[in-house]
Amino acid sequence: MNSAPAPVNPGEAPGTTNLLGLDRKAMEAFCAGIGEKPFRASQLLQWIHQRGVDDFASMTNLSKVFRAKLADTCEIRAPEIVLAQKSADGTCKWVLQTDAQNRVETVFIPEEGRGTLCVSSQVGCALECSFCSTAKQGFNRNLSVAEIIGQVWTAQRELGEGRITNVVLMGMGEPLLNFNNVVSAISLMLDDFTYGLSKRRVTLSTSGVVPALDRLAEVTDISLAVSLHAPHDELRDVLVPINRKYPIRELLAACKRYIGQDGRRKVTFEYVMLDGINDTPAHAKALVRLLSHVPSKVNLIPFNPFPGTDYCCSTPENLKRFSEILQQAGLITTTRKTRGDDIDAACGQLVGKVNDRTRRQIRLHQVATAAP
Repeated sequence: MNSAPAPVNPGEAPGTTNLLGLDRKAMEAFCAGIGEKPFRASQLLQWIHQRGVDDFASMTNLSKVFRAKLADTCEIRAPEIVLAQKSADGTCKWVLQTDAQNRVETVFIPEEGRGTLCVSSQVGCALECSFCSTAKQGFNRNLSVAEIIGQVWTAQRELGEGRITNVVLMGMGEPLLNFNNVVSAISLMLDDFTYGLSKRRVTLSTSGVVPALDRLAEVTDISLAVSLHAPHDELRDVLVPINRKYPIRELLAACKRYIGQDGRRKVTFEYVMLDGINDTPAHAKALVRLLSHVPSKVNLIPFNPFPGTDYCCSTPENLKRFSEILQQAGLITTTRKTRGDDIDAACGQLVGKVNDRTRRQIRLHQVATAAP
């Protein structure tokens, strides 16, 4: 007699499997474990992800016996929407409850010819990038597969089929520090029986966890974005502290390994523009030299201020001059348009509600209130 499937999602009731978090391989194993044929996995994936169905009774091409079996041992549960906001520019943000203590944020950005969903991979972030509002909130835990893909599932239900054309893992958290769950969620995004996204339309953004980046290259070749933000180690050590462990030279070498030797793929390097910190012509010229041998694009990101930060956004003049230097040197360069800043949905502003396991909020308060 088969034992009940083990929980796969934080907060699940004992003996309950959240099918939302099973990719094709896991779904096939699940079906085999309850005596069903492998093709049932494809049917379940379609019902759950393509049709957005969370009621087993509605899955009419499954036998009544199978549906009853599913209802007894399984659920389809995504994080709950506790707040939905829409910006004047059409950007949508959802605050999603993951458990009793924590929330994450997901953002949809509509543009002409495409709709990009920015999803979170962790509750908070442990990397302490100095210009990021999310990083100031501390870190609690990794999101499960169901909680990651559940953001896509929920957004598709809210927006309607066909609105989401691209997914970027650029929300709360460092995706490569939640490696296994992120890879499984990516598998679901790409599966023809779920969301059917092409590899070029799924982008993972990392601050530079080099060993995990090499592991990623072994299992997928989705698009890669790297949070660079500085042209040399001394400055990046301050802005992106993980650089002290994996300095720029090691990071760029890993990027070249990821894209391989054929030259058809490029890494997008993200560069937040901070007034007087990393935005001078000297910084731009150093960046040109740094990336001269890496097939790359550069995405300049105007800094989005948040309460308590000492940074300011580069002036339009400095941003334009910086971009021109890169373009004149032959680097493909774009400037990200700030979207959703009126609902705190712009880059670097996602904070959610985090049960801070790192106790960073306490430490920051102690520093801020310390006697001079």
